[in-house]
Amino acid sequence: MKIVEASIRRPVTVTMLMVTLVLFGAVAYQRLPINLLPDISYPTLSVRTDFPGAAPEEVENLVTRPVEEAVSVVNNVIRGSSRSRAGLSDVTVEFEWGTQMDFASLDLREKLDRIRLPQEIQKPIILRYDPSLEPIMRLALTSSEIDLIALRTMAEERLKNKLETVDGVAAIEVSGGLEEEIHVALSERKLASLGMSVETVAGRVGAENINLTGGTLSNGEMDYLVRTLNQYKSPEEISDIIIERRQNALIRLSDVAEVKRGYKDRTMVTEVNGRENVELAVYKEADANTILVARRVQERLSEIRKEFGENDAGFRLAVITDQSHFIDQSIKEVLKTAVIGGLLAVIVLYIFLQRVGATVIISLAIPICVVATFFFMFVSGVSLNIMSLGGLALGVGMLVDNSIVVLESIDRYLKEGKNPIEASNLGATLVGKAVTASTLTTVCVFLPIIFVTGVAGQLFTDQSLTVTYSLMASLLVALTLIPVMSSGFSGGKTFGAAQASGGDSNPRQEQNSAGQSPRKGPAWLYRILDTATWPFRWLFYHLPFALLTLVKYLAYGLAYFLKLLIYPFLLLYDSFYFRFEAAYRRMLVWVLRHRLKTLLLAVLVFISSILLYPRLGHE
Repeated sequence: MKIVEASIRRPVTVTMLMVTLVLFGAVAYQRLPINLLPDISYPTLSVRTDFPGAAPEEVENLVTRPVEEAVSVVNNVIRGSSRSRAGLSDVTVEFEWGTQMDFASLDLREKLDRIRLPQEIQKPIILRYDPSLEPIMRLALTSSEIDLIALRTMAEERLKNKLETVDGVAAIEVSGGLEEEIHVALSERKLASLGMSVETVAGRVGAENINLTGGTLSNGEMDYLVRTLNQYKSPEEISDIIIERRQNALIRLSDVAEVKRGYKDRTMVTEVNGRENVELAVYKEADANTILVARRVQERLSEIRKEFGENDAGFRLAVITDQSHFIDQSIKEVLKTAVIGGLLAVIVLYIFLQRVGATVIISLAIPICVVATFFFMFVSGVSLNIMSLGGLALGVGMLVDNSIVVLESIDRYLKEGKNPIEASNLGATLVGKAVTASTLTTVCVFLPIIFVTGVAGQLFTDQSLTVTYSLMASLLVALTLIPVMSSGFSGGKTFGAAQASGGDSNPRQEQNSAGQSPRKGPAWLYRILDTATWPFRWLFYHLPFALLTLVKYLAYGLAYFLKLLIYPFLLLYDSFYFRFEAAYRRMLVWVLRHRLKTLLLAVLVFISSILLYPRLGHE
């Protein structure tokens, strides 16, 4: 194969390619987003409409049916369902998988704006369900000296603003505690004696609390914006409102009502260890890294604790739940499993091959392919999650298959007396097409999963892409790096005169027929340039080989150390393998002598498997 021959000719190019892939993969690994699962977005929108005080039948006729008729003409709608309750209408619209939900939401909003609903009905709102919209952190704010009203105010006005400025945080939702509210308690007796109605008092209270634009005033070249600012700032201001003027008497709100601070009716109570608290839920941006956002929030919490700890006694801000801990532990477990699997693969390789050199060469393929896979994951937008890392762990066991086949083919030619370069070229070329075909057949099993729609497709796409990337990287390593390392880094000098003439040459040794240098210009300038650039040229030609040689000898040293550790297991394996080989030889002789019985047994096993299939569970 041309790729094998070109790789052996250009070991520096192959080395730099592998170093580049490793460096790019290492940088990409630092920037890969980390999530528990791949991004799963259900193509579903819900239209919720409030109709206070209406019976279910009225909600059905006046709200639900018009909304259903409006949403039925939206593009890519598969089906819809509705539910009408007292004072509430919910219409759920399901779209085709792959629909751009942002545009679908805009289209749905456009259709809803065209329908006419009764004036007392509130404007429909569109809700989008997305499992990734769960809060990544929940915080509990407690204090032994501050009441729940002040605690809620502190959370909304101070803590919320500080946390929402953290990079990657989308929103902070505050719940629990007591939400402050101003109560106006009217006296029915006083209203009756003055002949006033509740609507009159409520209208005056609302009319006095305004913040409106009043137009503009022009003064020469200057335009001034005029605003009416008369918002309430304290309960005392509300008490001084003039409700009505009768002759010379002013009737104020304090004459017919009592204004006091209170709190809204609670629909939720949050407690930690039996004590009421205020809860802050932290939501991340859609494309943000969960672990990085949680880490930044923890850093901001440390600053907040220092700031509030000096001023507010008894103040405590604790983390109740942190999704990043579970994600971090899960990712570390999968990574640890992949590393252990790679080490076990190397040990099994050595036990079977029992050659240090071959084991070292093949073992280098595992880290190179894994790190290179991180680069392709970053380019295609695949995050580090349980599914993608599971695919990477699955691919680790298959990464060495191509390298083993290529190395065994090269070893065959070495035993026939070929020199390392010829053996590497002939051996890798002989099995190159077969290795490529076997890899592509495996890729054809995993890659079509990206076309699967629904939740299954969104879950397993990352896994299929990861397995595909790792297998293609292993194929590249098997056809380029393995022949180069097996050839002994000789640079392809024994391919023949044609190959040698096409190889690298030293321009300083090129001379024309007259024995003079073909370069034009003063010779002293070229001598200065040659002397000044000599260290850089020396590094360029020798550093890759020195780096590979260092790695090679380090790996050899580690391999010999491991050989001493597992030497007793090698003796045990040899005795077991020889017995297994003898038993297999006897079984093979029996099978070849009783071919009909063997075929009948295979057919019987196949039929039994088909009969047992319906008894398997499905979920």
